[in-house]
Amino acid sequence: MRDPNFIKIIDQFKEDKESVYHSWFLNSKDRLKAFRTIKKGLSVVINEIENNEFGNDFKGSSLEVVVTAISEQKQVFEGASHAFYWKPKLRIPDIYENEIHKKAFGRFLKACLQTNNEDQIILEIKKLDNMKIKGLGPAVANILYFLHPTLFPPFNTAILNGFNLLYNQKKKLGSWEAYLEIRERILAENEVYKDLLSKDLGAIAGLLFEIGTYRLIIEENADISLIITEKKNKSKNKRHKQIELDDAEESTHSEMQYYLAKLGNSLGYKVWIARNDHKRVWEGIKLGEYSIPDLKLSNIPADVYDTVSLIDVLWINENHQIVCGFEVEKSTSIYSGILRLHDLCLSIATESSSFYLVAPEKREKEIKAQLLRPSFRNLESFELSYLLFKDLRCDCDAMCKFGNDLTVLEKISKSV
Repeated sequence: MRDPNFIKIIDQFKEDKESVYHSWFLNSKDRLKAFRTIKKGLSVVINEIENNEFGNDFKGSSLEVVVTAISEQKQVFEGASHAFYWKPKLRIPDIYENEIHKKAFGRFLKACLQTNNEDQIILEIKKLDNMKIKGLGPAVANILYFLHPTLFPPFNTAILNGFNLLYNQKKKLGSWEAYLEIRERILAENEVYKDLLSKDLGAIAGLLFEIGTYRLIIEENADISLIITEKKNKSKNKRHKQIELDDAEESTHSEMQYYLAKLGNSLGYKVWIARNDHKRVWEGIKLGEYSIPDLKLSNIPADVYDTVSLIDVLWINENHQIVCGFEVEKSTSIYSGILRLHDLCLSIATESSSFYLVAPEKREKEIKAQLLRPSFRNLESFELSYLLFKDLRCDCDAMCKFGNDLTVLEKISKSV
Protein backbone atom coordinates (compact mmCIF):
# COMPACT_ATOMS: atom_id res chain seq x y z
CA MET A 1 0.00 0.00 0.00
CA ARG A 2 1.31 3.43 -0.92
CA ASP A 3 2.14 6.03 1.71
CA PRO A 4 0.80 9.49 0.73
CA ASN A 5 3.59 11.15 2.71
CA PHE A 6 6.26 9.29 0.74
CA ILE A 7 4.56 10.27 -2.52
CA LYS A 8 4.81 13.91 -1.39
CA ILE A 9 8.53 13.44 -0.73
CA ILE A 10 8.99 11.97 -4.22
CA ASP A 11 7.07 14.88 -5.75
CA GLN A 12 9.20 17.38 -3.85
CA PHE A 13 12.34 15.57 -5.02
CA LYS A 14 11.26 15.66 -8.66
CA GLU A 15 9.95 19.24 -8.58
CA ASP A 16 13.29 20.63 -7.37
CA LYS A 17 15.03 21.47 -10.65
CA GLU A 18 18.38 21.59 -8.87
CA SER A 19 18.00 18.16 -7.30
CA VAL A 20 20.20 15.29 -8.40
CA TYR A 21 17.11 13.80 -10.05
CA HIS A 22 17.49 16.47 -12.75
CA SER A 23 21.19 17.38 -12.57
CA TRP A 24 22.46 13.79 -12.50
CA PHE A 25 19.87 11.05 -12.97
CA LEU A 26 17.75 12.40 -15.85
CA ASN A 27 19.93 14.81 -17.73
CA SER A 28 23.52 13.70 -17.31
CA LYS A 29 25.01 12.21 -20.46
CA ASP A 30 28.13 11.54 -18.40
CA ARG A 31 26.11 9.12 -16.25
CA LEU A 32 25.16 7.04 -19.28
CA LYS A 33 28.68 7.10 -20.68
CA ALA A 34 30.09 5.93 -17.36
CA PHE A 35 28.44 2.50 -17.45
CA ARG A 36 30.48 1.17 -20.36
CA THR A 37 33.65 3.02 -19.29
CA ILE A 38 33.48 1.42 -15.86
CA LYS A 39 32.83 -2.06 -17.25
CA LYS A 40 35.77 -1.76 -19.64
CA GLY A 41 37.96 -0.37 -16.88
CA LEU A 42 37.09 -3.23 -14.53
CA SER A 43 38.19 -5.72 -17.16
CA VAL A 44 41.62 -4.08 -17.08
CA VAL A 45 41.73 -4.20 -13.26
CA ILE A 46 40.80 -7.89 -13.26
CA ASN A 47 43.38 -8.78 -15.92
CA GLU A 48 46.12 -6.91 -14.09
CA ILE A 49 45.31 -8.67 -10.81
CA GLU A 50 45.21 -12.08 -12.50
CA ASN A 51 48.53 -11.43 -14.27
CA ASN A 52 50.24 -10.01 -11.15
CA GLU A 53 50.55 -6.59 -12.81
CA PHE A 54 48.36 -4.62 -10.42
CA GLY A 55 50.39 -2.10 -8.43
CA ASN A 56 50.64 -1.55 -4.70
CA ASP A 57 49.02 1.88 -4.68
CA PHE A 58 45.70 3.38 -5.76
CA LYS A 59 47.29 6.39 -7.44
CA GLY A 60 48.10 5.66 -11.05
CA SER A 61 46.38 2.28 -10.96
CA SER A 62 43.71 0.92 -13.28
CA LEU A 63 41.36 0.93 -10.28
CA GLU A 64 41.81 4.71 -10.01
CA VAL A 65 40.46 5.03 -13.56
CA VAL A 66 37.31 3.11 -12.64
CA VAL A 67 36.69 4.96 -9.39
CA THR A 68 37.40 8.34 -11.00
CA ALA A 69 34.73 7.62 -13.60
CA ILE A 70 32.36 7.05 -10.67
CA SER A 71 33.39 9.96 -8.46
CA GLU A 72 32.95 12.52 -11.26
CA GLN A 73 29.24 11.67 -11.46
CA LYS A 74 27.96 15.02 -10.19
CA GLN A 75 27.15 15.41 -6.49
CA VAL A 76 25.98 11.88 -5.68
CA PHE A 77 29.39 10.20 -5.94
CA GLU A 78 31.57 13.06 -4.81
CA GLY A 79 34.26 11.54 -2.60
CA ALA A 80 33.61 7.97 -3.80
CA SER A 81 37.33 7.48 -4.38
CA HIS A 82 38.35 8.21 -0.78
CA ALA A 83 37.57 4.68 0.41
CA PHE A 84 40.05 3.27 -2.13
CA TYR A 85 42.98 5.59 -1.40
CA TRP A 86 45.95 3.66 -0.05
CA LYS A 87 46.55 4.83 3.53
CA PRO A 88 50.05 3.59 4.37
CA LYS A 89 49.92 4.25 8.13
CA LEU A 90 46.70 2.26 8.51
CA ARG A 91 47.59 -0.28 5.77
CA ILE A 92 44.10 0.09 4.31
CA PRO A 93 42.35 -0.86 2.17
CA ASP A 94 44.36 -4.04 2.32
CA ILE A 95 44.11 -4.93 -1.38
CA TYR A 96 47.40 -3.42 -2.51
CA GLU A 97 50.05 -5.16 -0.41
CA ASN A 98 48.24 -8.34 0.63
CA GLU A 99 48.32 -10.68 -2.37
CA ILE A 100 45.60 -13.00 -1.02
CA HIS A 101 43.23 -10.10 -0.48
CA LYS A 102 44.13 -8.60 -3.86
CA LYS A 103 43.30 -11.87 -5.64
CA ALA A 104 40.06 -12.19 -3.68
CA PHE A 105 39.05 -8.66 -4.71
CA GLY A 106 39.83 -9.50 -8.33
CA ARG A 107 37.75 -12.68 -8.19
CA PHE A 108 34.87 -10.70 -6.68
CA LEU A 109 34.98 -8.09 -9.44
CA LYS A 110 35.22 -10.74 -12.14
CA ALA A 111 32.27 -12.73 -10.78
CA CYS A 112 30.10 -9.60 -10.52
CA LEU A 113 31.09 -8.44 -14.00
CA GLN A 114 30.32 -11.77 -15.62
CA THR A 115 26.90 -12.51 -14.10
CA ASN A 116 23.48 -10.87 -13.89
CA ASN A 117 22.29 -13.37 -11.30
CA GLU A 118 21.27 -11.49 -8.16
CA ASP A 119 21.73 -14.44 -5.80
CA GLN A 120 25.19 -15.16 -7.19
CA ILE A 121 26.30 -11.57 -6.62
CA ILE A 122 24.98 -11.61 -3.05
CA LEU A 123 26.91 -14.83 -2.48
CA GLU A 124 30.06 -13.13 -3.83
CA ILE A 125 29.47 -10.19 -1.47
CA LYS A 126 29.24 -12.53 1.49
CA LYS A 127 32.38 -14.38 0.40
CA LEU A 128 34.24 -11.07 0.16
CA ASP A 129 32.87 -9.97 3.54
CA ASN A 130 34.03 -13.23 5.13
CA MET A 131 37.58 -12.39 4.05
CA LYS A 132 37.50 -9.50 6.55
CA ILE A 133 39.69 -7.37 4.33
CA LYS A 134 40.68 -4.40 6.41
CA GLY A 135 39.28 -1.13 5.06
CA LEU A 136 37.32 -2.69 2.18
CA GLY A 137 33.62 -2.18 2.84
CA PRO A 138 30.37 -1.39 1.03
CA ALA A 139 31.94 1.54 -0.84
CA VAL A 140 32.46 -1.20 -3.43
CA ALA A 141 28.66 -1.11 -3.89
CA ASN A 142 29.15 2.01 -6.01
CA ILE A 143 30.95 -0.20 -8.51
CA LEU A 144 28.14 -2.76 -8.30
CA TYR A 145 25.60 -0.07 -9.14
CA PHE A 146 27.30 0.70 -12.45
CA LEU A 147 27.32 -3.02 -13.27
CA HIS A 148 23.75 -3.79 -12.15
CA PRO A 149 21.77 -0.54 -11.71
CA THR A 150 18.41 -2.27 -11.22
CA LEU A 151 19.70 -4.68 -8.57
CA PHE A 152 22.22 -2.85 -6.37
CA PRO A 153 21.89 0.76 -5.17
CA PRO A 154 24.90 3.03 -4.70
CA PHE A 155 26.03 3.62 -1.14
CA ASN A 156 27.69 6.48 0.71
CA THR A 157 27.35 8.52 3.90
CA ALA A 158 24.64 10.83 2.56
CA ILE A 159 22.54 7.95 1.18
CA LEU A 160 22.90 6.09 4.49
CA ASN A 161 21.94 9.20 6.47
CA GLY A 162 18.92 9.69 4.25
CA PHE A 163 17.85 6.09 4.78
CA ASN A 164 18.26 6.33 8.54
CA LEU A 165 16.32 9.60 8.69
CA LEU A 166 13.49 8.39 6.47
CA TYR A 167 13.02 5.01 8.14
CA ASN A 168 14.17 5.89 11.67
CA GLN A 169 17.05 3.42 11.52
CA LYS A 170 20.61 3.37 12.83
CA LYS A 171 22.41 1.42 10.14
CA LYS A 172 26.20 1.73 9.95
CA LEU A 173 28.32 2.77 7.00
CA GLY A 174 31.08 0.18 7.00
CA SER A 175 28.97 -2.97 7.24
CA TRP A 176 28.17 -5.20 4.27
CA GLU A 177 25.41 -6.76 6.37
CA ALA A 178 23.85 -3.34 6.89
CA TYR A 179 24.17 -2.58 3.18
CA LEU A 180 22.33 -5.77 2.21
CA GLU A 181 19.55 -4.99 4.72
CA ILE A 182 19.27 -1.43 3.36
CA ARG A 183 19.24 -2.81 -0.17
CA GLU A 184 16.31 -5.11 0.63
CA ARG A 185 14.30 -2.18 1.97
CA ILE A 186 15.18 0.02 -1.01
CA LEU A 187 14.20 -2.72 -3.48
CA ALA A 188 10.87 -3.24 -1.71
CA GLU A 189 10.10 0.48 -1.66
CA ASN A 190 11.16 0.95 -5.24
CA GLU A 191 8.89 -1.86 -6.37
CA VAL A 192 5.92 0.05 -4.93
CA TYR A 193 6.92 3.47 -6.29
CA LYS A 194 8.99 2.69 -9.40
CA ASP A 195 6.36 4.23 -11.69
CA LEU A 196 7.10 7.52 -9.91
CA LEU A 197 10.86 6.95 -9.81
CA SER A 198 12.58 4.35 -12.01
CA LYS A 199 13.62 0.71 -12.24
CA ASP A 200 17.15 2.13 -12.10
CA LEU A 201 17.93 2.38 -8.38
CA GLY A 202 19.87 5.59 -8.97
CA ALA A 203 16.60 7.52 -8.70
CA ILE A 204 15.59 6.33 -5.24
CA ALA A 205 19.22 6.49 -4.09
CA GLY A 206 19.26 10.11 -5.27
CA LEU A 207 16.16 10.80 -3.19
CA LEU A 208 17.85 9.34 -0.10
CA PHE A 209 20.95 11.37 -0.93
CA GLU A 210 18.91 14.59 -0.94
CA ILE A 211 17.38 13.70 2.41
CA GLY A 212 20.80 12.83 3.79
CA THR A 213 22.22 16.18 2.66
CA TYR A 214 19.20 18.00 4.15
CA ARG A 215 17.82 19.38 0.91
CA LEU A 216 14.63 17.41 1.53
CA ILE A 217 13.08 17.94 4.96
CA ILE A 218 10.91 15.07 6.16
CA GLU A 219 8.17 15.33 8.75
CA GLU A 220 9.51 12.56 10.95
CA ASN A 221 12.51 14.72 11.85
CA ALA A 222 10.75 17.94 12.72
CA ASP A 223 12.30 17.86 16.21
CA ILE A 224 15.69 18.73 14.72
CA SER A 225 14.32 21.06 12.05
CA LEU A 226 16.42 24.03 13.16
CA ILE A 227 19.65 22.10 12.77
CA ILE A 228 18.47 20.60 9.51
CA THR A 229 17.34 23.98 8.17
CA GLU A 230 20.78 25.45 8.76
CA LYS A 231 22.43 22.53 7.00
CA LYS A 232 19.81 22.61 4.28
CA ASN A 233 20.55 26.25 3.51
CA LYS A 234 24.26 25.49 3.27
CA SER A 235 23.49 22.55 1.02
CA LYS A 236 21.21 24.65 -1.19
CA ASN A 237 23.79 27.39 -1.60
CA LYS A 238 26.51 24.91 -2.48
CA ARG A 239 24.23 23.07 -4.91
CA HIS A 240 23.07 26.31 -6.56
CA LYS A 241 26.67 27.34 -7.20
CA GLN A 242 27.42 23.89 -8.59
CA ILE A 243 24.38 24.04 -10.90
CA GLU A 244 25.46 27.47 -12.15
CA LEU A 245 28.94 26.10 -12.85
CA ASP A 246 27.46 23.06 -14.60
CA ASP A 247 25.25 25.30 -16.74
CA ALA A 248 28.25 27.39 -17.78
CA GLU A 249 30.21 24.26 -18.66
CA GLU A 250 27.28 22.81 -20.61
CA SER A 251 27.06 26.05 -22.59
CA THR A 252 30.74 25.84 -23.53
CA HIS A 253 30.32 22.15 -24.32
CA SER A 254 27.45 22.98 -26.70
CA GLU A 255 29.52 25.75 -28.26
CA MET A 256 32.32 23.32 -29.14
CA GLN A 257 29.83 20.80 -30.54
CA TYR A 258 28.41 23.59 -32.71
CA TYR A 259 31.85 24.48 -34.15
CA LEU A 260 32.65 20.83 -34.84
CA ALA A 261 29.26 20.30 -36.50
CA LYS A 262 29.60 23.47 -38.58
CA LEU A 263 33.09 22.48 -39.73
CA GLY A 264 32.12 18.87 -40.47
CA ASN A 265 29.15 19.94 -42.57
CA SER A 266 31.22 22.48 -44.49
CA LEU A 267 33.75 19.75 -45.35
CA GLY A 268 31.00 17.60 -46.81
CA TYR A 269 30.57 15.08 -44.01
CA LYS A 270 27.39 14.02 -42.32
CA VAL A 271 27.51 15.08 -38.68
CA TRP A 272 26.12 13.24 -35.68
CA ILE A 273 25.80 15.01 -32.34
CA ALA A 274 25.39 12.83 -29.23
CA ARG A 275 21.77 11.74 -29.01
CA ASN A 276 21.29 13.20 -25.52
CA ASP A 277 22.45 16.60 -26.74
CA HIS A 278 20.01 17.13 -29.62
CA LYS A 279 17.79 19.35 -27.48
CA ARG A 280 20.62 21.52 -26.18
CA VAL A 281 20.64 25.04 -27.57
CA TRP A 282 23.48 27.15 -28.93
CA GLU A 283 22.83 30.66 -30.26
CA GLY A 284 19.10 30.02 -30.13
CA ILE A 285 19.17 26.87 -32.26
CA LYS A 286 18.91 23.29 -31.05
CA LEU A 287 22.05 21.28 -31.69
CA GLY A 288 19.92 18.56 -33.24
CA GLU A 289 19.37 20.85 -36.22
CA TYR A 290 23.10 20.61 -37.01
CA SER A 291 22.97 16.80 -36.78
CA ILE A 292 21.56 14.02 -38.92
CA PRO A 293 18.38 12.76 -37.21
CA ASP A 294 19.38 9.10 -37.05
CA LEU A 295 22.73 7.42 -36.67
CA LYS A 296 23.22 4.79 -39.38
CA LEU A 297 26.61 3.14 -39.34
CA SER A 298 28.28 0.24 -41.08
CA ASN A 299 29.68 -2.67 -39.11
CA ILE A 300 28.78 -1.43 -35.63
CA PRO A 301 27.86 -4.26 -33.21
CA ALA A 302 24.43 -3.79 -31.63
CA ASP A 303 25.84 -3.98 -28.10
CA VAL A 304 28.06 -0.92 -28.63
CA TYR A 305 25.67 1.14 -30.74
CA ASP A 306 24.24 3.02 -27.73
CA THR A 307 27.73 3.90 -26.52
CA VAL A 308 28.79 5.14 -29.95
CA SER A 309 25.64 7.27 -30.18
CA LEU A 310 26.78 9.14 -27.04
CA ILE A 311 30.14 10.26 -28.48
CA ASP A 312 29.97 14.07 -28.51
CA VAL A 313 30.46 14.57 -32.27
CA LEU A 314 31.01 12.17 -35.16
CA TRP A 315 31.85 12.94 -38.78
CA ILE A 316 30.50 10.30 -41.15
CA ASN A 317 31.24 9.74 -44.85
CA GLU A 318 28.92 8.73 -47.68
CA ASN A 319 29.55 5.05 -46.89
CA HIS A 320 28.14 5.49 -43.36
CA GLN A 321 31.62 5.10 -41.85
CA ILE A 322 33.02 7.22 -39.05
CA VAL A 323 35.96 9.32 -40.24
CA CYS A 324 36.34 11.43 -37.07
CA GLY A 325 35.26 11.10 -33.47
CA PHE A 326 35.41 13.98 -30.95
CA GLU A 327 34.99 14.01 -27.17
CA VAL A 328 34.66 17.42 -25.47
CA GLU A 329 36.20 17.33 -21.99
CA LYS A 330 35.48 20.54 -20.08
CA SER A 331 35.72 19.23 -16.52
CA THR A 332 35.18 15.48 -16.60
CA SER A 333 38.02 12.98 -16.53
CA ILE A 334 40.47 13.18 -19.44
CA TYR A 335 41.23 9.52 -18.80
CA SER A 336 37.57 8.57 -19.26
CA GLY A 337 37.38 10.54 -22.50
CA ILE A 338 40.43 8.71 -23.85
CA LEU A 339 38.91 5.36 -22.89
CA ARG A 340 35.66 6.19 -24.68
CA LEU A 341 37.50 7.11 -27.87
CA HIS A 342 39.65 4.00 -27.63
CA ASP A 343 36.49 1.96 -27.17
CA LEU A 344 35.06 3.63 -30.29
CA CYS A 345 38.27 2.81 -32.20
CA LEU A 346 37.95 -0.87 -31.27
CA SER A 347 34.26 -0.91 -32.19
CA ILE A 348 34.46 0.31 -35.78
CA ALA A 349 35.66 -1.63 -38.76
CA THR A 350 37.44 1.14 -40.68
CA GLU A 351 41.11 1.82 -39.99
CA SER A 352 41.10 5.34 -41.43
CA SER A 353 39.32 7.10 -38.56
CA SER A 354 40.80 9.95 -36.56
CA PHE A 355 40.08 10.66 -32.90
CA TYR A 356 40.30 13.92 -30.98
CA LEU A 357 39.91 15.18 -27.45
CA VAL A 358 38.62 18.75 -27.35
CA ALA A 359 39.52 20.62 -24.18
CA PRO A 360 40.24 24.07 -22.72
CA GLU A 361 43.84 25.25 -22.84
CA LYS A 362 44.13 25.03 -19.03
CA ARG A 363 43.86 21.23 -19.34
CA GLU A 364 46.60 20.84 -21.97
CA LYS A 365 49.21 19.70 -19.44
CA GLU A 366 46.78 17.14 -18.06
CA ILE A 367 46.11 15.78 -21.55
CA LYS A 368 49.84 15.46 -22.25
CA ALA A 369 50.41 13.69 -18.94
CA GLN A 370 47.62 11.20 -19.61
CA LEU A 371 48.72 10.47 -23.17
CA LEU A 372 52.26 9.81 -21.97
CA ARG A 373 51.11 7.11 -19.56
CA PRO A 374 52.48 3.69 -20.59
CA SER A 375 48.98 2.22 -20.69
CA PHE A 376 48.08 4.58 -23.55
CA ARG A 377 51.42 4.65 -25.35
CA ASN A 378 51.17 0.88 -25.72
CA LEU A 379 47.72 0.87 -27.31
CA GLU A 380 48.06 -0.50 -30.81
CA SER A 381 46.24 1.03 -33.80
CA PHE A 382 45.06 3.98 -31.74
CA GLU A 383 46.38 7.45 -32.38
CA LEU A 384 44.80 10.30 -30.47
CA SER A 385 45.22 14.03 -31.01
CA TYR A 386 43.67 16.97 -29.22
CA LEU A 387 42.18 20.34 -30.07
CA LEU A 388 42.06 23.35 -27.78
CA PHE A 389 38.90 25.40 -27.35
CA LYS A 390 40.62 28.67 -28.27
CA ASP A 391 41.92 27.30 -31.57
CA LEU A 392 38.58 25.85 -32.57
CA ARG A 393 36.85 29.14 -31.77
CA CYS A 394 39.34 31.30 -33.63
CA ASP A 395 39.94 29.15 -36.70
CA CYS A 396 36.61 27.44 -37.37
CA ASP A 397 35.43 29.93 -39.99
CA ALA A 398 38.78 29.90 -41.82
CA MET A 399 38.84 26.10 -41.89
CA CYS A 400 35.27 26.06 -43.20
CA LYS A 401 36.29 28.43 -45.98
CA PHE A 402 39.59 26.88 -47.04
CA GLY A 403 39.39 23.26 -45.92
CA ASN A 404 38.63 20.34 -48.23
CA ASP A 405 38.55 17.40 -45.86
CA LEU A 406 39.48 16.32 -42.34
CA THR A 407 43.17 17.04 -42.98
CA VAL A 408 42.40 20.69 -42.29
CA LEU A 409 42.39 19.73 -38.59
CA GLU A 410 46.13 19.14 -38.84
CA LYS A 411 46.52 22.93 -38.76
CA ILE A 412 45.26 23.17 -35.17
CA SER A 413 45.48 19.65 -33.75
CA LYS A 414 48.24 18.54 -31.40
CA SER A 415 49.61 15.18 -30.33
CA VAL A 416 52.16 13.79 -27.90
